[in-house]
Amino acid sequence: MKSLEESVVNALDGSDKDLYPYLPYILQDIWEIGTDPDVVIALIAEYFSNYTDLKILDLGCGKGAVSVKLAQHYQCSCRGIDAMSDFIQTAKEKAEEFGVEGHCLFEVGDIRESLNHLPESDIIILGAIGPVLGDYRQTLTTLNRLLKPDGVFIIDDAYIENSSEFSHPLILKYDELIRQIESAGMRLIENRVVSNQEVVESDDLILSSLKKRCAELTEKFPEKKQLFDEYVNIQEFESDVNANKAVCTTLVIKKKSED
Repeated sequence: MKSLEESVVNALDGSDKDLYPYLPYILQDIWEIGTDPDVVIALIAEYFSNYTDLKILDLGCGKGAVSVKLAQHYQCSCRGIDAMSDFIQTAKEKAEEFGVEGHCLFEVGDIRESLNHLPESDIIILGAIGPVLGDYRQTLTTLNRLLKPDGVFIIDDAYIENSSEFSHPLILKYDELIRQIESAGMRLIENRVVSNQEVVESDDLILSSLKKRCAELTEKFPEKKQLFDEYVNIQEFESDVNANKAVCTTLVIKKKSED
């Protein structure tokens, strides 16, 4: 099993665990890391109506943007877990800023070890962190016991079209993604694709900030220049993949036995 540091760095498109302590600085300008809260808000409106009663579990919540905005919009209960203590501190501060600290519980933890003490939820969010408990079959199977019978998973990720000749070690072809979902006893009920323009605009904004902060770190720690340059290069590559080779999407998944 990967170390916590490796898992966090990989989830943020890095390859070297030595980057781990520098991530809060590199990503300091970005609150909405990964998932677009507005997309999640819209999806919840489609599949639920008892908004104030909803219990939402945000795994790998980052700085809490999704949970905070959901709590503000729906007055629901959100619980976010992330391994980065700096991210969780920001999430708590944002909850207070938006006046929803009473609806949000944020905690530092390793998702892989936190599952044993978590209650059932109506919605489980995996926001751009990948299948953190193995592949998607393993991840959904493991998390299944935490999802209420009529609940849904909302997953922000990407896939590669079946007809594409492009391959990526962390991105599945569409048919394989569906196979893994179904083998976990689940079914895909919505595939909300993000437009290319939205992907490019979002990635460009993040990349610009990330480059600036990595340049500052390089100036401060010149002996680690290769570490920061490599991260920028990976981010540029992944941005190109997102814009030109993969399909970025938000998936809504529920148990097969439910209508």
